[in-house]
Amino acid sequence: MKILVNQALVVFLCFGIVYCKNESSSDVSGEVNQKNTKQSAEGKKNMISIVEIPVVNMARAIQFYQSILGVTIEMMTMGDTELGVLPAPEGTVSVVLVKGKEYSPAKNGVLIYFNPGENLQPALDKVEKNGGKILLNKTLISPEMGYYAFFLDSEGNKLGLHSQK
Repeated sequence: MKILVNQALVVFLCFGIVYCKNESSSDVSGEVNQKNTKQSAEGKKNMISIVEIPVVNMARAIQFYQSILGVTIEMMTMGDTELGVLPAPEGTVSVVLVKGKEYSPAKNGVLIYFNPGENLQPALDKVEKNGGKILLNKTLISPEMGYYAFFLDSEGNKLGLHSQK
């Protein structure tokens, strides 16, 4: 429980820093925000292009993610590696389930937050029904930043959900 509380504090701090930076009125911050807005308006791509989620059992993982996210996952192979590709519009981050020799699920490291829509609770309600485990129930960050939750997927990866409601 202590680890979850510490991780929750880190999330709050990160969201708070981002929020404070966005609210800053300094000249440097204004210039950076104008530059970022200009880049977005010019159609620049996301800085992150692909997220790979390691899996042990591809069929189980596909069923898990299709159920909690309400998407259809396309199966592919690249040599000895199995891929489950989640749908993503062009120019957005691609999320891929990956089963291969060099991939193993992890509970620590980089944390990915899925956006399951306006309210994360319906997706979170499906986690344990589909072989996952809820680590942190829906928790308010702030009224402006919305809510988040942590869970382990069917393969043992720690992930998050984030929504406004």
